[in-house]
Amino acid sequence: MPGELILRTHGLTKRFAGFTAVDGVDLGVAVGSIHALVGPNGAGKTTCFNLLTKFLQPSGGRIEFGGRDITGLGPAAIARLGLVRSFQISATFAHMTLLENIRVGLQRAAGLAHQFWLSRRALRRLDAQAMHYLDLVGLGALADDLAVNLPYGHKRALELATTLAMEPRMLLLDEPTQGMGHEEVHHVAELIRRAAAGRTVLMVEHNMSVIASICDRVTVMQRGRILAHGGYAEVASDPAVIAAYMGEADDEGGAQ
Repeated sequence: MPGELILRTHGLTKRFAGFTAVDGVDLGVAVGSIHALVGPNGAGKTTCFNLLTKFLQPSGGRIEFGGRDITGLGPAAIARLGLVRSFQISATFAHMTLLENIRVGLQRAAGLAHQFWLSRRALRRLDAQAMHYLDLVGLGALADDLAVNLPYGHKRALELATTLAMEPRMLLLDEPTQGMGHEEVHHVAELIRRAAAGRTVLMVEHNMSVIASICDRVTVMQRGRILAHGGYAEVASDPAVIAAYMGEADDEGGAQ
């Protein structure tokens, strides 16, 4: 892969009671790229994400981030290094305003991470920066609304803004367009493209139109292993990739 790598795995492996979910994966993600991790259901994509962010401990292999071996670190330490993830299910503080949600993300960068319940006055100095992130994802006009009242697509946008407020070096996005309609998918894809400016993004995604439109590189997994890697056109025309997805279509009545 051309360019400097910010994230690299060497023989990354995860076994569960005799079942190997991730099997010797060597993955490289270039600095400043939008990189998709795709594959049929059960390919090991989300397990791989959980290994990278240490929500699961590897059974074998090594993980490097920014040239540093992070295999032995915990999730909080990895987040502090700037490797920050989202989840398939939107995670927001439902009964806080959008502005308050973003301020939570900003507190760590502002040195207030251990003073969560500060007064409104003490946190007011974060408001201008919080509005910047809300405006970035098109939610500035809703700053004083409660997150619980947002439609699903807007909740994912809020989650992205909160993640950006943590000033990550690299974003890991797990199924960012899952469950969305066509217009919401297009909107969130554009938000990801905008958010990627000056950052690196690794995303698990099923929507191939999103991948084709915004991703620089694609890695395809099948049965815990890397099946193919390259640009979208190269990967999409790979006979092994076509066979993997056609097999899923035969088994489940339609490719994901």
